[in-house]
Amino acid sequence: MSDVSAREKFQAYLTEQGHRVTNQRLAIFNAAMAQADHFTAEQLLDRARLIDDSVSRATVYRTLPLMTGSHVLREVDIGTGEKFYRPATQGGSSQVAQVVCVDCDKIFEISAPFMEWYGSTVSLKLGLKPITQRLQVSAQCIAFRGNGRCPNRTKK
Repeated sequence: MSDVSAREKFQAYLTEQGHRVTNQRLAIFNAAMAQADHFTAEQLLDRARLIDDSVSRATVYRTLPLMTGSHVLREVDIGTGEKFYRPATQGGSSQVAQVVCVDCDKIFEISAPFMEWYGSTVSLKLGLKPITQRLQVSAQCIAFRGNGRCPNRTKK
């Protein structure tokens, strides 16, 4: 999905849900779609304010569920109490496994086409139909354990 079609999808969703398409929501959308990596709500706030300094924290927190509801953003919970987000346009397949580095909290996503087969096989044995699934692996950084430096750690 291109950013243009994602924008149209988001705007249509806002209208369907009875919300206005505002400059602040579009600034948040643009900031989110410009991200190449996973990000938090607070990181999105900082980036959206570079586009429109009138964007408030409350507007970001109210807009994130609208963006995930319209399927232009994916929400990722790694169990730390803080949610991460990533544009749904990135990563291609919806069948991904997440590997989370416990040393730096970096989230890696890899294609996992076997997940659809596995989810269907297990569910059908129980007489159920799968609607969502996820595979998340927590891992330690081998380099960090060896020399005290994690090559994946980003400066905050």
